[in-house]
Amino acid sequence: MKLRNLLIIGFCTLAAFASAQKKSKVSLDYIDKYSKIAVKKMEQHGIPASITLAQGILESGSGTGELVKKSNNHFGIKCHDWKGERVYHDDDIKDDCFRKYDKAEDSFEDHSQFLKRPRYASLYELDIYDYKAWANGLKKCGYATDPNYASRLINLIEVYELYSYDKDAKKSGPTQEEKELAQAEANYQHGTSMGEIHSYTSHEVVKVNGRKAVIARNGDTYESIAKEFGMRKWEIRWCNKVRKGETPSDGQTVFLRKW
Repeated sequence: MKLRNLLIIGFCTLAAFASAQKKSKVSLDYIDKYSKIAVKKMEQHGIPASITLAQGILESGSGTGELVKKSNNHFGIKCHDWKGERVYHDDDIKDDCFRKYDKAEDSFEDHSQFLKRPRYASLYELDIYDYKAWANGLKKCGYATDPNYASRLINLIEVYELYSYDKDAKKSGPTQEEKELAQAEANYQHGTSMGEIHSYTSHEVVKVNGRKAVIARNGDTYESIAKEFGMRKWEIRWCNKVRKGETPSDGQTVFLRKW
């Protein structure tokens, strides 16, 4: 009798496990429909396609949620500083404000841009193929309040083998410049390495819209100004939203502070 009971318990456990691992056709259709977009965003922004797809499945109910139908919002991103169209949907509060998009790809692009905020800078130091680290990193950075958020993402990635889409991306991760910019944002959360401005600098420091800046002269480069004020090269590029190789023109304002 005991053996029979053990066998029954074992069978039920296996059945429950198999049921839990069963793939939903709705989710499979969602993956089939949006996987190319997720891979494209991985190539453009260095965010694992597996993470993007898992978040889309989880946040949108595999595309069946009311918010998706009303606004093409696949990731539950709220209005915050949003200037575009918006919809209202009950969430943490009644009639919470959410972003509205013209098409699904706009939502995927905005999701990538959202993850470029300073609070998520540490994610870009992770291996782009380590979906577990990214899932746990998202939770650590405060993307969601659900204590099981990371494990839910990991489970979706493994059940639906979403990690296979990471390998489809043409680029292996963010460029060195993207990593520098991400790290710069992280550093600016805690202050800047620029410190006090010394009296022996050759440029006069001015305030422009409340930010410290100098006026560039002929022959100046962002790198030379950075050196003068003890800044790192990527810091001054980040403050002025410029890329390597760009040079300020005579009379141009060059900011020494992001804020």
